[in-house]
Amino acid sequence: MSSAKLIILSAASGTGKTSLASALIKSLPDLEVSISHTTRATRPGEQNGVHYHFVDKKTFDLMVTRGEFLEHATVFGNAYGTSGIEVQSRLKRGKNVILDIDWQGARSVKRLMPEAVSIFLLPPSRAALQERLTRRGQDSADVIARRMREATSEMSHYGEFDFIVVNDNFDLALADLQHIIRGDAEPRKPQFALATLFKV
Repeated sequence: MSSAKLIILSAASGTGKTSLASALIKSLPDLEVSISHTTRATRPGEQNGVHYHFVDKKTFDLMVTRGEFLEHATVFGNAYGTSGIEVQSRLKRGKNVILDIDWQGARSVKRLMPEAVSIFLLPPSRAALQERLTRRGQDSADVIARRMREATSEMSHYGEFDFIVVNDNFDLALADLQHIIRGDAEPRKPQFALATLFKV
């Protein structure tokens, strides 16, 4: 029987999840990312089966009806889903699989696969998160304020996860994630004073 793990990685926008997930994939040869299905249009440079499995809405809805998704959601009018068949196939090949999904998706996956290891990334502080969102230089003050409200709401769900990693230092956060995936880390929560910063 395979001892491969299903890893769930969740975080609020601006926490560094995408960069850390990419670094994890490069550093751990037995770790693969699950490729989601989506109904959105292909963007320049994207390849079907590499970045996403691009399908039409009829196909996606049929997959939902058949119960083929571990989790699925609609974001800005486009549907996204994690195929249970694909995840199980990778696990049976002995590959650890990482899912980059939000807390709602994580809740759905844990309900179906309670053995999955869930990790939530937190920024070191609200000020640090706001600075990261502002540093992008892409959004107005109103948009940044909205993103901060959304982030606060998302981060209030940290208690539902098995592990908490604070991304204060990229290399240290990466090392924490590697230890968790290898199975040599104890579940830990951030200090209470830090955690209360994100409660709504």
